[in-house]
Amino acid sequence: MAVRVDLNISLDGVAMPADPTPENPMGEDWGRLVADYMATKTFRERVFRDTSGAGTTGVDDRYAAAYFEGIGAEVMGAAMFGLHSFPDDPDWRGWWGDEPPFEVPVIVLTHRERAPLSFANGTRFEFSSESITDAVARATDLANGADVRVGGGLSTVRSALAAGLVDRLHVAVRPVILGRGGRLWDDLRNLDECYTVTSEVAESGVVHVTFAR
Repeated sequence: MAVRVDLNISLDGVAMPADPTPENPMGEDWGRLVADYMATKTFRERVFRDTSGAGTTGVDDRYAAAYFEGIGAEVMGAAMFGLHSFPDDPDWRGWWGDEPPFEVPVIVLTHRERAPLSFANGTRFEFSSESITDAVARATDLANGADVRVGGGLSTVRSALAAGLVDRLHVAVRPVILGRGGRLWDDLRNLDECYTVTSEVAESGVVHVTFAR
């Protein structure tokens, strides 16, 4: 069992683009950050439900496939679920429609009380105000020996890293400079010294950097 994180970031370390709006909740630069990930065959199948076989199948796709493999439970922040955009909508069920791509229990960290949401494909969202440490511990129990993913958003991931909870961090560094937004590495000085660090360059130019213990 391992606690895992996978993120797309820019060359200057931005993982959450600036200036989100109701119409563009991930910020105007989000497309630049995730373009190669979204182009993969795995992403198109798992998120867009595209079974045509279209999409890239190289190094980026291998990491996209690994993102979904071996996960038994997930922890995410309220923003990743979309509660910042729909805070008062009791019918909001997340960004993903009736087939969220998780297919496991998901703990959503929020101070808003909401009833759990269950989906036919095995995804179950539970809403909790517990700490990141307690949430990861509970997700570990729910995972039944499989891995736990801390999926985002940025503040949730940074909290998990700062608390020393993450066993494997994979960042896909896209060769773009955003110049503004939420940065992953701020206040995480010497994080690399806690891990063995490896890297691999994809056909797209994305550099996949893995921090593993």
